[in-house]
Amino acid sequence: MSKFDDYPLSRVPAGERLSLFSVALVHMGMLTALDQFMLGAVLGNGMTLGAAFTAITLASLLFGFITFALGYAGMREGLSGTLLARWCGFGRHGSVLIGLLVAVSLLGWFGIQNAVFARSLSYALDGRLSFAQAASLSGAVLTLLVAFGFKALRFTARVAVPLFIALMGWIFWHAFHGPAANSLPPLVATETITLSAAITMVIGGAILASLMTPDLTRFSRSGKDVFAITLLTILVGEYGVNGLAILIAKALHTADIIAIITQTTATLGLFAVVFSTLRVNDLNLYSSTLGVANATEGLTGFKPRYSVITLLLGFLGTLCSVLGILDRFVDFLELLGVIFPPVLGVMIVDYYLLKTDRQTLAQSRDSNALPPSSQPIGWPALIASVAGGATGLLVERGVPVFNSIIVACVVYLLTAPLMKRAAIMQKRPAAD
Repeated sequence: MSKFDDYPLSRVPAGERLSLFSVALVHMGMLTALDQFMLGAVLGNGMTLGAAFTAITLASLLFGFITFALGYAGMREGLSGTLLARWCGFGRHGSVLIGLLVAVSLLGWFGIQNAVFARSLSYALDGRLSFAQAASLSGAVLTLLVAFGFKALRFTARVAVPLFIALMGWIFWHAFHGPAANSLPPLVATETITLSAAITMVIGGAILASLMTPDLTRFSRSGKDVFAITLLTILVGEYGVNGLAILIAKALHTADIIAIITQTTATLGLFAVVFSTLRVNDLNLYSSTLGVANATEGLTGFKPRYSVITLLLGFLGTLCSVLGILDRFVDFLELLGVIFPPVLGVMIVDYYLLKTDRQTLAQSRDSNALPPSSQPIGWPALIASVAGGATGLLVERGVPVFNSIIVACVVYLLTAPLMKRAAIMQKRPAAD
């Protein structure tokens, strides 16, 4: 694999596929993170133990289904998620929109989490580095790492994931058996969280991982590997990290995980924040780069170099961190998070049920090339995604994330064949 090209606009060749362990470790890093730990603490403090684990289980079933379905398609075709969308209903220009949404969302999170990283680093060094200096340093290091592609992700995963899991285990033991376990003042419990709200929270925290999965599983060798990767991520991320936080929050009657970490483990807790941010943020920048590469090629036909896009996006995200403008960007990013589940539902329906471009993809697969053309824009896919997103935002009854995906899938199943039939009927008079 070239150090400075990571197949952003082509299929990953069979000879470049990697082992189960290599891909799984990178994928697990998306949910072995501090935000999952904090989510588990909120659930544990606002729900009964049984209800919290029920929410995790139900959310994991949906997350697992979506993740495996998209991951398998990415493995089979050797394509990233945003490039796959071009032949999964959205068309060339529709996939540009998806790529831009992914890029903006993940670049935003890169900037925000880089700011978290910088504050933690500055605190750990007793202010010897200012926030701006720490943000510039951490952003530059991550950008250079990601510029070397998937190989760099594997390297950081081998270091950061085991260390983060070990630190979480240490925090768990220390919270129950260390001297700080009896000194933490319990906080007032949060308002009771409903099962519906909890499922939506868990899915919301993991849905971007589903969207990013083809970016990683395109390097996988088989469907069995994709299934194992999905299962391991759920077990370690949802039941491991999330579940651990639920138990700690129930035992200590607090949702303030940061307080638990800093008071029970001191400096080690700060390293947990650092490793967590490092592991998630390189993936944010990586998938953002792939989204921009697809959008640029889809709009202009020009194929930019992977490393150049990475360096430009990394600089932009780091600059936004230093300037602090991303503090007001969170609401917009959360809104984008509501849009993604319907998009994933549409892609799955198109690839596995309607199979609009499956034959086109299959014909070019043996030559390891992309199909020579695609439809300009998939209006049914865009209409269904908007309908699903609006449902998730406006309909409060039931589980919003379930509602949005179901509506998007049903609308797409109805509109895609109808619009295809209408297009055929319009062409017939011209042919006569």
